[in-house]
Amino acid sequence: MVDAVVARQLRSIVGEQNFREDSEALVAHSYDGTPMLQSLPDGVIYPESTSQVSEIMKVLSTHRIPVVSRGSGSNLCGGTVPVQGGIVMVMHRMNRILEVDMENLTATVQTGLITAEFTAHIEALGLFYPPDPSSMKISTIGGNIAECSGGLRGLKYGTTKDYVIGLEAVLANGEILRTGGKLMKDVAGYDLTKLLVGSEGTLAIITEATLKLVPPPTSKKTMLAMFKDLYGAARTVSRIIEAKIIPATLEFMDNPTIRVVDDFAKLGLPRDMEAILLIEQDGDLAAVERDIERIREICEAEKADRIAVAANREEAEKLLTARRSAFTALARLRPTTILEDATVPRSRIADMVLRINEIAQKYNVSIATFGHAGDGNLHPTATTDARDREEVHRVEQAFEEIFEAAIELGGTITGEHGVGLVKAPFLEWKIGSAGIEVMKGIKNAFDPHNLLNPGKIFAKETRKRVVLSRG
Repeated sequence: MVDAVVARQLRSIVGEQNFREDSEALVAHSYDGTPMLQSLPDGVIYPESTSQVSEIMKVLSTHRIPVVSRGSGSNLCGGTVPVQGGIVMVMHRMNRILEVDMENLTATVQTGLITAEFTAHIEALGLFYPPDPSSMKISTIGGNIAECSGGLRGLKYGTTKDYVIGLEAVLANGEILRTGGKLMKDVAGYDLTKLLVGSEGTLAIITEATLKLVPPPTSKKTMLAMFKDLYGAARTVSRIIEAKIIPATLEFMDNPTIRVVDDFAKLGLPRDMEAILLIEQDGDLAAVERDIERIREICEAEKADRIAVAANREEAEKLLTARRSAFTALARLRPTTILEDATVPRSRIADMVLRINEIAQKYNVSIATFGHAGDGNLHPTATTDARDREEVHRVEQAFEEIFEAAIELGGTITGEHGVGLVKAPFLEWKIGSAGIEVMKGIKNAFDPHNLLNPGKIFAKETRKRVVLSRG
C-alpha cells in the first residue's frame, strides 16, 4: 500500500476517484498481454493532463516511488508489468485529438487515444496514418510510441517512429520536456524525439504527440500466392524487392499456421502448402495494376502452386482475414499462447523458418510461424499450457535458441515487440556490453533514481549464449 501522506497528495492532484488502491484495480493492472507474468502495484492513478502528470511525478520523485506508465497493456514483452511495485499510471483519460492541421498535414493527440479511433477519424478527413499494429483496436498511441509499433504496412510506409515528429513528455523529476514540432527538418541538437520513441516508458512519460499524416492511396489490390516450396516463397519475397516493387503488405504464413487458420476461419486454404504469401499493393490504379501483374509473374517464375487475386475489396478482406486470424486461431489450441518476434534479413527468411522448425522438434514443442516477410520480421508462436512447468521450460529453451539463430543469421532478438522484461536477458547478445553501457548512461541522465518503469530492458544478468548445433 502507498503511504497515507503520499496517497493524500496524489488524490489532491487527480481527485478521489482517480487514485485507487483497492484489490480490483491492483490486480487488473498487475499484468499485460504477455502470458505468465504478473506483479501487483501499490496503487493505480488516472491523470487527465500533462500538468497533472507533472505534479504526480514531483510527488513520486520526492518519495522515490517507481511508476509504470500504461495504455491498454497489450504489449507482448512484459513491458507494463510493475515488477517493483509502485504506481501504475493509466493514460486512458488523456484520449483527446487536440488538433488536425490540414495545412501542415499533422495531428496532435494525447497519448491515451486508442489507435483505431484516431485512424478512423483521420481517414474520415481524407488523410492517412499508416502505422497499423495488430492490436490497434485496443492499443493506444502512447503504447505504440513506447514500443515503436510496426504492423502489416511497415515495409512500404515504415513504423511508428517514422510518423512521430514532436512529443510532450514528463521527466522523472516532474519537468516537462517538448521535442520536435510540425517540422519536416529539425537538426537542433540530439534527436530527442526519436530517442523517446521505442524507449518503453523508461526515459519519460509521453503525454502528447505530434504525428505526420499523408494523403491516402487511391486504389488497392490484394493477392495470395501459395507455395509447396518454402524457399520458393522466400525467393519470391527477395525478387519482388529486387524488382524495385515495395508492396504495402507482404506477409507470410507457414504450414502449421495455414492449417490452424483454415480450421478457425473456414477460408478453404490449401492445407498442403508449405507457405502462403499475402501481398497487397496500393497507390494510383495504373501503378497498382502494373505492380500486381509483375508480382504475379515473379510468383509464377518461383513455382507458386496457386495465385489468387481479389476481384474487389470484399474478396480482399477475406484474403486479409487469413493473416489477421493467425494469432486468434493459434490461441484456441492450448491454454497458453506465447507470441514472440525475431527479425532476419528477408533473404534469410526460409533459413530462419527451417531453424525454428528444427528447434521446435528438438525440444518437442509446438511452434507455428507467421509474420511480415517483406521486412524479415517473423512471429514464431508457441502453444502450450502454463500449468505444465516442464513443457513451459522447454518452450523457453526453444525461444532462447530461436533468438540466437536470428542473430546468427544477421538479425535481431525483436523487430517490433520491444525488450521489456522478456527480452532483457538477451539484449547484450545483440548490442554488446558497450551498447548496454551507453544505454545505461542515457537512462541515468533521464532517470537517475530509476523510477520510470524499473526492471525493464536492462537485465540483472545476461543469459549465456546458446551453442547451436547444426546436426
